[in-house]
Amino acid sequence: MAYVDGFVVPVPKDQVQVYKEKARIAGDVWKSHGALSYVECVADDVPYGELTSFPRAVQVKPEETVVFSWITYESRQKRDEINAKVMADPRMKAMFNEMPIDGKRMIFGGFEMLFSL
Repeated sequence: MAYVDGFVVPVPKDQVQVYKEKARIAGDVWKSHGALSYVECVADDVPYGELTSFPRAVQVKPEETVVFSWITYESRQKRDEINAKVMADPRMKAMFNEMPIDGKRMIFGGFEMLFSL
């Protein structure tokens, strides 16, 4: 069964285009090393919940929006192998410091897929 890395991150609204350009490069890097898919989505209908919500989870500020993304792999083992290659890739090393995000507020994790329809 496939494996998924998921991410939720705050991005300054005036930097969404820069984020998109950098994320497209990142997606190309992940795919070139074997990821099955790479998806980036920007908030459109994401209410600020009373107790929990995507905006609350990343402590979004008024000048920010939320980006939700995921990467799919064949398996956890493949994910670990691919991520090691991605982190060593010179295209990524240069870009990490250029991403317009506050990485301390990013939420991320790996998930075993239950099913996909």
